[in-house]
Amino acid sequence: MPFRIALSGLNAATADLTVTANNVANSATSGFKGSRAEFAEMFSVSPQGVSSLATGSGVRVSKVAQQFKQGNIDFTNSSLDLAVSGQGFFVLSDNGALAYTRAGAFEVDRDGYVGNSRGQRLQVFAPTPNGGFNTGSLSDLQLVTSESPPQATTRAQLVFNLPANAAPPARAPLDPTDPETYNQATSITVYDSLGAAHTGTVYFTKTANPNEWQTELYVDGTAVGGPQALQYSNTGVLAAPAGGRVTFPTYTPATGAAPLDLTIDFGSSTQYGGNFAVNSVTQDGYTTGRLIGIDIGSSGIVQARFTNGRSLPLGQVALANFSNPQGLQQLGDTNWAETFGSGQAVRGQAGTSSFGLIQSGALEASNVDITEQLVNMITAQRNFQANAQMISTSDAITQTIINIR
Repeated sequence: MPFRIALSGLNAATADLTVTANNVANSATSGFKGSRAEFAEMFSVSPQGVSSLATGSGVRVSKVAQQFKQGNIDFTNSSLDLAVSGQGFFVLSDNGALAYTRAGAFEVDRDGYVGNSRGQRLQVFAPTPNGGFNTGSLSDLQLVTSESPPQATTRAQLVFNLPANAAPPARAPLDPTDPETYNQATSITVYDSLGAAHTGTVYFTKTANPNEWQTELYVDGTAVGGPQALQYSNTGVLAAPAGGRVTFPTYTPATGAAPLDLTIDFGSSTQYGGNFAVNSVTQDGYTTGRLIGIDIGSSGIVQARFTNGRSLPLGQVALANFSNPQGLQQLGDTNWAETFGSGQAVRGQAGTSSFGLIQSGALEASNVDITEQLVNMITAQRNFQANAQMISTSDAITQTIINIR
């Protein structure tokens, strides 16, 4: 009997050393979660109950429990390296088979899909037309390879001050080549439907009427309509046109693009006693853009950045959580699978409810504490030696009994 008990102790100590060795071996594996061997005593029970003189029958490994505490965050130079700071797992798909991981070393394959080195694709919530994300279903994250399409300018805003003491120009009508025919001018770049840039010039001419100016628009040196009146109040703010917006006639570019219908907002302009000054010039058009980078925010929103200054949401990284993470089945490669014991996966967005934040350009290191593992190794080694000594003692007792004459 002591021999069997000691043998169970040897097996338990060996299992403890095996778990420790696996932890140490994966101390540098990104997203790895260490395990802990848990033990339970064995006790013989008969149908008549337990005798007060009964002794234990040894020890057994009751469970190898995974430890899902947070690992350190190590920063990298790749925007596709992701780490979860807090609770949650990345969701991966391999032809529809879902797996869960904390290892966020992702890359782009030849088809533009983002996944890991095994070909498992990162799952995201797809963007919706209203600017949100469809959290009810998962989709593969694919980076756009096409250019960002252009947008024609339809609206512009000029914020400026016209000098209140200005006098009408010496000559009329307006001639862009003759500065004596207008008071002030400023330029604005506008874009047509093909993304071609055009230079718009807005001229300002003081009239003989108090607080009244005329503005004219030229695009690429061609007049767009005629003069438009700007009337200011005696406090220097724009009084007319109502709303401050002037819609100019249609301009047809020579590039073959669609005609331009441009409205300029002068509502924030003033006529004060200072000099002419342009504070801001904005417009809503842009040219064609090429992809220059990917940004992933703390909430997991993936944005494609283009050379034209535009950004396009590609999706929001999906996270999953479980009521009992220790019930997950290990698949290897720091992947886990859902089981009955883990409960169903609860999917959500980073930074909400019980989900942590996502750190781009970083990886979660293994949560193995080497010092703790070395201490555990020494303890398991001592346990092994003690049980081996118990077997030697049991063998000596057996030999003594055999040698009795």
